[in-house]
This record gives sequence, C-alpha cells and structure tokens, in this order.
Amino acid sequence: MPSSTSTHAVLKLDGGYNVGIERSPASFEVVAGNVRDVEQAQAVDGTSQAAFDEELPTIALISTGGTIASTVDYRTGAVTAQFDAEDVLRAVPDLAGRANYRGRVVANMLSENMDPAVWVELAEAIHEEIADGADGVVVMHGTDTMQYTASAMAFMLETPVPIVFTGSQRSADRPSSDNVMNAVCAVETAKADAAEVLVCMHATGSDDRCAIHRATRVRKNHTSRRAAFETVGAQPIGTVEWATERVTFERAPTPREAQELAVSPELSSAVELVKFVPGMDVQALDYVEGAAGLVLEGTGLGHVNTELLPRVRELIDDGTTVVMTSQSLDGRVCDRVYETGRDLLDAGVIEGGTTLPETMLVKLMWLLANRPAEVETMVGRSMAGEAPARTRPWR
Repeated sequence: MPSSTSTHAVLKLDGGYNVGIERSPASFEVVAGNVRDVEQAQAVDGTSQAAFDEELPTIALISTGGTIASTVDYRTGAVTAQFDAEDVLRAVPDLAGRANYRGRVVANMLSENMDPAVWVELAEAIHEEIADGADGVVVMHGTDTMQYTASAMAFMLETPVPIVFTGSQRSADRPSSDNVMNAVCAVETAKADAAEVLVCMHATGSDDRCAIHRATRVRKNHTSRRAAFETVGAQPIGTVEWATERVTFERAPTPREAQELAVSPELSSAVELVKFVPGMDVQALDYVEGAAGLVLEGTGLGHVNTELLPRVRELIDDGTTVVMTSQSLDGRVCDRVYETGRDLLDAGVIEGGTTLPETMLVKLMWLLANRPAEVETMVGRSMAGEAPARTRPWR
C-alpha cells in the first residue's frame, strides 16, 4: 500500500485492515498479486501520464488533496494528505484500462484549507487540460468544502466536457473506504455525454451506486456517512451503477460540445456569508464593514431581526451588495410577505431566490468581479443550474 513516510511500509492484511512496519531492519519480498498494473511515466513539473491507448478517451486527473488522496501517517496516527495524482493512480488500480490519464497537482491540502486563490489556480488548470485535449476532467477534492469549489468552477468555467468532482469520506487505509468506487464512478461520469461541473459520490451506504449531482445544487449533509452528499430540492441529476458501471442521467445535462471552452477566473475576495441567529448583536455586522458583498442566511422566507435593519441599510448605503438567502435551504426567498421582508427590500437587499447560501457566496464573488453592473439582475437568474425556476411546496 502507499505510505505517507519513507521509513514505514504499509501492508494490507487478509482481514482488510492495514499495518505499518518499519522498513529497517525488516525485509520484504514482492510476490505476484491480483492488482492491475498501471504503467506510470516519471512525474515532471507536477504532472504524470499513464501509458497511452489511442482507443481510450483522455481524462485529466487533478489532485487538490483531501481524504481520497490521504493515508494514515504512522508517525502520528493521523490521516494526512500526502499523495499527488500519480499516487492516486497507484492507490486505485481499478482506474487502469478505463481511460488515458494525465495527472496534475494543483494543491495538496485538506479541504478546510481551501481558499479562493486556489480556486483561481484550479480553474486555470482545468481550462489548460481541456484546451490540451482532455475528454473529461476529474478533480480529487476533500469533501468538507467540495460544494464551494465545485460551485466556483461552475461559474468560472464554460466547458464542452464533463468536469467531475469526487472525494472520499474514509481514507484508503480503512476497510470501509469509499475511495475506489467514487474514483471509478467519477471517471465513468467524465466519459459521459455531459458538459457541466458535477459532483459524483456514494448514493447509499452500500457499494451499489454513486449519485451524480449538479455542482451548484449539492450539499454535504452528513459528517461521516458515505452517502453524505445530497441534491437540495430534487433527486440527483444521474447515477452510476457500480456493478455495470452504467451512467444514467435522470435529467438531461448540457450535452458535450454544446458550448465553447472559456474561463473567467477573477473573483472578489471581499464577500462574506453571515448566518442570522436569534438575539444577534448588531455589532456582529461591523465585521463586514467595507466588504464588497454580503450574503445573509436569514430565516424562512428571508428575514432578520428588525433591530439589524438600520445596520443593513448603512452597509448598503456604503456600497456593500447584500443578498438574502434562507436557512431553510429548500424553497424560495420571498421578502414581500411580511413587514420585515418589505423593510429589507426597501433598504436595498436583493432576494437570492432558490440559490443555496454557500453557492450564492461564490456566485456573488464571481459577479462582483466579472459583471458588477449586472449584479442585481443576475443574482436571481440561473447561470449554472443554481436557481431552479420552480419549487414544490410538498414532496
């Protein structure tokens, strides 16, 4: 097994668990096994490439770190992000024979350390890979902030091929790891007839199928279970059956080559997301003074305590764009029903419609940097599937 240190070897036991053994003074003998061989070229300038088969599509594997590219550090006992894209191919030999792979490392971090500067690097890297002929892109990413990064790519890139995010809730060292199935299903999705940014992760707790989610409508809704990701307000856009590896779309995605490749990587970093809570101190909004944009996660239809209204009005008067979203997640913001909502609209707050708060944060960052004169009209308009035109009051 891959090891996070040069001093230890990791061995897979018959029972499924792993053990770390010091390489010295131990001795090892390599015997034939059932792992498919993956011929790898030497990594150069952060890239690697597997043996080429002209009959197979070319998939760019981009590594940013996270649990799918992690293992146990036997020095500390903690899970750590250590692998580049070449290591992922070695760790997931089931990827062999499905495509030609180009590996690229954009970052090597756990996803809580992800930030907009890395999003810019990632968007430019994806653009370069597609421009160089990749038939699809798979991004290995930590699950905790995957929805933010995937949404960012959906706004920053216009793509003629699938861009598929995947990750793992449990590292490769664990017998219950979901890394192999997620990675394989993501590659199969990246070969499909689609041209969107998607997220591909376990659909259930079993190894039966992966769900394909639209990047701007997905949310991580559980801390640790394998089926942690859900599409909010609808069923996933598609599935990948593990037994047959068949990709099926329940709702038609944008087809391949339907749009030209383009990238607009600029983002405004001066945007904040603030969650309203009962009894919130007015001074809590002093933190965002001078920000270019503020996304408020309000209650129900999109409200905050009336005592906050004067401070919200001051922020808007000083040039901060304020967008209202809802903590309820499913449904539409409508500030025309109650008095508080009407006062917010009078103050200049923009309704966020059906867009998720996390997605709206990224969308506002992109709009302020790329289309500042159109922010008010574009906030409520769906650009990448983030704002469904219809919502259902019941299931």
